[in-house]
Amino acid sequence: MARVTVARRIDSSIEEVWESWEDFGNIYRFNPNLKHSYLLSDPDQPTGVGSERQCDLADGKNWIRERIIDYRPGRAIRIDAYDSTMPMKSIIASLHFEKISEERTRVRMSVDFEPKFGVVGRLMVPLMRRQFRPMLQALLDCNAAHVERGEVVPAAA
Repeated sequence: MARVTVARRIDSSIEEVWESWEDFGNIYRFNPNLKHSYLLSDPDQPTGVGSERQCDLADGKNWIRERIIDYRPGRAIRIDAYDSTMPMKSIIASLHFEKISEERTRVRMSVDFEPKFGVVGRLMVPLMRRQFRPMLQALLDCNAAHVERGEVVPAAA
């Protein structure tokens, strides 16, 4: 598996930052790579291990279905992209939250991925890393804008 890791300091409390990620079905509010997202699982359990969502990508054609597989409130969340229209065999996203001070939080996001298509897919890993890194950094930057200033990312066109 290949890995891409990005990090961002957010000028807000860890509780506020965590709350934004814990609103699992509504990640589209700060994810510039999405057109929309919504819960697939029971709305009475909108977050926590087993919660599922669908993320419709900005291109309007592709989607990813994700499930929380590890959930440590205020500290970490791990998400498995278990189904997708993308040429990926596996994608696991891990987010870690660290309190820097009362009004500063560090978010670190790692994505482990394995493309489909065997050897050909493995040859594409360097290119995919170069594509994933700015997408993930934009996600953390928009999360910071959402938490710090209440900005909502408009639906991607």
